[in-house]
Amino acid sequence: MPAIGREDVARLADLARIQLSDDEITRYAGEFDAIMDAVASVSEVATEDVPATSHPIPMTNVFREDVVTATLTQEEALSGAPEAEEGRFEVPQILGEE
Repeated sequence: MPAIGREDVARLADLARIQLSDDEITRYAGEFDAIMDAVASVSEVATEDVPATSHPIPMTNVFREDVVTATLTQEEALSGAPEAEEGRFEVPQILGEE
């Protein structure tokens, strides 16, 4: 597996807009190499007869039953708003559009 060098770490930091010192770039290059080695060792063990898993134990989603309940009316929802216009919340303009 190709090594992650200082230049690669510096480029990734630049793309992510993260300032790194020379010492951090050197340290992270070594850490990325260790991570890549770990991924490579796991990839060597995985075979076609071993199913891919995301968790070591089976997991199922727990969903609650949908129950229809009373909801707020439009007037009740807008009653606590600082400003409302035409039945909607009025908020300050932030993008400079009209």
